[in-house]
Amino acid sequence: MKNPGDFGRRITHHRTKLSFTLEEVAGRADMSPGYVQYLEDHLGTPDRDTVTRLAKALETTPEDLLGGGFDRPPGRGATAGQPELERLEPGECLRLIAPGGIGRVAFNGSHGPTVLPVNYTVHDGAIVFRTQHGGPMDQDLRTGLKGVEIKIGFEVDRIDEARREGWSVLVQGPAHHVTDDEAPIDADVTPWAGGERHLYIRIVPHQVTGRRIHGL
Repeated sequence: MKNPGDFGRRITHHRTKLSFTLEEVAGRADMSPGYVQYLEDHLGTPDRDTVTRLAKALETTPEDLLGGGFDRPPGRGATAGQPELERLEPGECLRLIAPGGIGRVAFNGSHGPTVLPVNYTVHDGAIVFRTQHGGPMDQDLRTGLKGVEIKIGFEVDRIDEARREGWSVLVQGPAHHVTDDEAPIDADVTPWAGGERHLYIRIVPHQVTGRRIHGL
C-alpha cells in the first residue's frame, strides 16, 4: 500500500516540475527506477548520500528535499498553479482529524485572545487533550459557574509545502473538564511537552467546518 511521506512527495513534485520520468531521474542519480519509485511511495528518508544524489538529479538541494528550514514557519513560497479552495463537509472534516496528532486550542485567555498547541485524540466523537491541574489553560477555560462551560475553538491543519496544498479544520464547542468522579477516559494521548498533565479536557463538537487548497 502506498503511504508517501513528505520526502517522497518532494521527489515527485520536483520530478513532475522537470517533466522527468522515473527512469530519467534514476539514470541521473545512478539508481534503479524501482528504488526511486519506492522512495516516492513510502515513508522514510534514505541516507545522506542518496539524498545528495537525488537532489543533484532533480536540480535542487538536499536541504530542499529534506524540508529544510525547520525553524521557519510553513507556507513560504509561491502558490501552486491555479489554486482551488474547497469547503469541506463536516463528515470529511471529522475523518481528517480522526487519527489525532497536534491541534490548536483557541480561547479568550486572561491576557487576551490565546492560541496554544496541544496533542489530542478523538475519543467517542469528542476531542480530548491533557493539561496541568491549576495551570493557565485550566484556569482560563473555567467560568466559575457550575454547569456553565466556555465555548472554544480547536483547529487542526495539514500543510504540504512541496505541492503548495493543504487543509484546515475548525471545531467549535464547549470545553469540559473531566473530573475525578466521572468515568475515566481511556484515550491514548501523550503530551509532547511532558510534565504533570493529568487533567483531561473534552470538546464536544457543536460546529465543524473546514477548507482544502488544491493545486492544479
